[in-house]
Amino acid sequence: MTIYNFSAGPAVLPKAVLEKAQSELLDYKGSGMSVMELSHRSSWFEAIIQDAEQLLRELMAIPDHYQVLFLQGGASLQFTMVPMNLAQGKKALYVNTGSWSKKAISGAKALGVEVEVIASSEDKQFTYIPELPETIDQEAAYVHITTNNTIEGTAFAKIPDCGAVPIVADMSSNILANDYKVEDFGLIYAGAQKNIGPAGLTVVIVREDLLGQTEIAAPMLDYKLQADNHSLYNTPPTFAIYIAKLVFEWVKEQGGVAGITEQDRVKAGRLYQAIEESGLFQSPVEKDSRSLTNVPFITGDAELDKQFNAEALAAGFENLKGHRSVGGMRASLYNAFPIEGVDALIAFMKKFEQDNGGK
Repeated sequence: MTIYNFSAGPAVLPKAVLEKAQSELLDYKGSGMSVMELSHRSSWFEAIIQDAEQLLRELMAIPDHYQVLFLQGGASLQFTMVPMNLAQGKKALYVNTGSWSKKAISGAKALGVEVEVIASSEDKQFTYIPELPETIDQEAAYVHITTNNTIEGTAFAKIPDCGAVPIVADMSSNILANDYKVEDFGLIYAGAQKNIGPAGLTVVIVREDLLGQTEIAAPMLDYKLQADNHSLYNTPPTFAIYIAKLVFEWVKEQGGVAGITEQDRVKAGRLYQAIEESGLFQSPVEKDSRSLTNVPFITGDAELDKQFNAEALAAGFENLKGHRSVGGMRASLYNAFPIEGVDALIAFMKKFEQDNGGK
């Protein structure tokens, strides 16, 4: 039985990447050592991390005046690092579009930062992306957005114009899967375990003028210190960075971000069309806010959703169950997820509807 992994993260990795890692696992390029055994100060690993950065710069067209950092702690640590490094006694503005936005807001408030929520979609259970106010306080430290909401299945189709106020983006679930421009942001952060590699690595892309604006008591949480040390202040997640490099190479082979994003549009388009044409399944998300990456759907009957999830799991569709906070189903279609899996899911949904549509 073929297994299709719809997990929201840690997520599916390209088969070619796994095979490459397998072939080099015991002996990396004639070193006689595994990547997991290489010193992070060795020339072997220095080449890996430098190649990873250069590939990411190429794929995302990252300007020279942005630093690329390979850190640890997940996106959740960034909920603290961002306000610690950037708020500097100023007000921080947040757009509340779901569970992860709320955690980012809580992270800033825990530091005593003055937080203002300037837009929210909580009034409709986070089923849409809200409009930002026409006037943004230009004295604010930053505007924080979550570009793609993994749990709720919404995404920013267009990045708002906030004037001189830098936009900080949690891009964990749609990095390398969108047509955003890096220069529209002051800082981007992303947990790697969705479109980049295994859990344990966090990528931060930060504009240089935002570094060193305040003294940070905790060295590990200082963006400038990490940048000055080229992400090697301490031992980084070496194997995760190596896998990220292989994924970047794979994305480049797919036609880069533009090529992979088009593939994602096709995958998501097929699934959304099937949902629209269904008499049983429906999308809870407003059409102009729908994510290409995470596609939630429901039947409107919690017991029928439960039955669908159980039968889907038995048929080899792993991790389709929706997040516990929203229920239903969720298909996470990250870059490495094969289109064959989407077609197989659609066929399964049609069969389920034939068998249960009258319930």
